[in-house]
Amino acid sequence: MEVVVWPDPRLLKRTAPIERIDDEVRARVAEMWRLMYADQGVGLAAPQVGWSVRLFLMNPTGDPTRKDEERVLINPQLKRKAGRVVGEEGCLSFPGIYVEVERARHITLEWTDLDGAKHEADWSDWPARIIQHENDHLENVLLYHRMSAAERMQHAEALAELQRAFEEA
Repeated sequence: MEVVVWPDPRLLKRTAPIERIDDEVRARVAEMWRLMYADQGVGLAAPQVGWSVRLFLMNPTGDPTRKDEERVLINPQLKRKAGRVVGEEGCLSFPGIYVEVERARHITLEWTDLDGAKHEADWSDWPARIIQHENDHLENVLLYHRMSAAERMQHAEALAELQRAFEEA
């Protein structure tokens, strides 16, 4: 398993709900944690590792020793959004590229955890941003889609390099 980088078409493959949480799902999640921390990320969605299911994980601290901050969110559903805030975002599938993205400041999310328990919680600010970013991946919305025309021009060289690397691979 590896982090899939733009413009790999697996990033845009339709995601399916997870019907059963089994040892295979748990093993893939464990590998996702390893990859996320290796790339110094705070979140990673299943499509970013070429797995087209509705699952992402996050640790807002980015610190692998902070297990209490780790969350695996299976079949998440955004139930409410409130407020607006603009902030800088990067993405492991767009290495080295950062853009300003407008997001809801507060959200309510429903999800299932790795043990099969259902949850609903309110999130704000940084954790809400991470959730919305990772949830975008489940909806086939990428950082590229969130870029303004000016940001696409600003990052044209980096995007072209990612395109060349993908074509050569």
